[in-house]
Amino acid sequence: MTSKEKHSSSFRDPSGYIFFEDGILKRQINPIYFKQYNKLKDSGFFDTLFKNGLLIKHKEVSSSGANIVIQPEIIPFVTYPYEWSFNQYKEAALLTLKLQKFALEKNFSLKDASAFNVTFHNGAAIFIDTLSFDFYSENKPWRAYKQFITHFFGPLILAHYNGSEMLKLMNSFIDGIPVKTIASLLPFKTKLNPFLYSNIHLLAKFEEKHNEDYKGETKTVALSKKGQLNIIESLYNYIKKLELKEKSEWGEYYNKTNYSNIAFQEKSKLINLWAKNINAKTVIDLGGNDGTFVRQIDTNLNQALVCDIDNNAVDYNYKQVKTNKESYMLPFVLDVLNPSANIGFSNKERFSFIKRIKDYAPDVTLALAVIHHMTLSGNITFDMSAEFFAQFSNHLVIEFPKQKDSWVQRLLKAKGEFEAHFDFYTIENFKSSYLNHFNIVEEQAIKDSERVLFLLKRK
Repeated sequence: MTSKEKHSSSFRDPSGYIFFEDGILKRQINPIYFKQYNKLKDSGFFDTLFKNGLLIKHKEVSSSGANIVIQPEIIPFVTYPYEWSFNQYKEAALLTLKLQKFALEKNFSLKDASAFNVTFHNGAAIFIDTLSFDFYSENKPWRAYKQFITHFFGPLILAHYNGSEMLKLMNSFIDGIPVKTIASLLPFKTKLNPFLYSNIHLLAKFEEKHNEDYKGETKTVALSKKGQLNIIESLYNYIKKLELKEKSEWGEYYNKTNYSNIAFQEKSKLINLWAKNINAKTVIDLGGNDGTFVRQIDTNLNQALVCDIDNNAVDYNYKQVKTNKESYMLPFVLDVLNPSANIGFSNKERFSFIKRIKDYAPDVTLALAVIHHMTLSGNITFDMSAEFFAQFSNHLVIEFPKQKDSWVQRLLKAKGEFEAHFDFYTIENFKSSYLNHFNIVEEQAIKDSERVLFLLKRK
């Protein structure tokens, strides 16, 4: 007898839902969507998107009068919009517009434009909601236009003017940042920009004017297909040119750690050797900056997750992924001191980082140049960080900078009169705490540095 479990986030669309059957991810299609699905399938619409890597592939596993069941390709680790760098967010927005343009040309249309319909897989953004396509209605405007503004265009414009932290607002506004909120956070000069005025400020005014239309008497303005295509093209061209106006210190990071070439090469050599010895196929690098050390690993990794708190570091890493066609690497934004939590209805629509990474179960976790920041900047005790890593790390490669390390000295001095409180920061105390959860497989001082590298195995 099979065990069937409906996915906790799959309740919004009456067309169907995601479920797990004996641990295998599947999607049920309800009769209300049969006409659309069969037309999309028979016309070659799906196949074209599959071939171009725009829509997650699926195969049909069963069909009856009651339902159709498809089995999508598995995405090992799903990231959410509030974990994307600026250029990842741009790519997701442009993908959505590409899909709508192609759909219109084939007499279909996206019925929704949620940023959560996109994730990253094999080095690129990919659309994952197979049931989002509906038939095009003549002279009807794009029903998902406002959702596109609140999920994509608005967040990107906010980030452009106010910094990448604005993208994290999607964590609080799972249904999109309200247009009124977007408009209020933008500088006054954006009202003088005709494109921003019409797509944000005027939309906010219209929304406010009709927000008490309880009888549904607000009229929808007719819009031809050509007119809709023009709007999509203008949004595409505007978004494509958007850039961030912020800077960060990540580019100078390796200089500030006082790594000599000898120390850098020694560290890289050890990581590579240990990854080989445990035959690592999957890895997560927490605080991985621009992915430098993961790229030095010459084993055949199936996938490498590289996360960092610095949006610009993640952005740079992602540009390298695109340039080098490194489909195995997945960069994303993550604050180790405040990882993504469960959100949505009943806190079950979007899963926490901890749940996702525990399900992913990487062969090895890299925590390089992280522990001193967690301890001295975040006041996280060694017991707490050991417990944190032990939740998902089969093997842990962790670097311990000793008290004489330049970064440690800098962080301690910043404590001022409380510096003495952190006298517990010693390698002996570190090992004592971590031995409660891990066994030490290897311990190696990094030449020409004040750092020690450990290979730990969870008990």
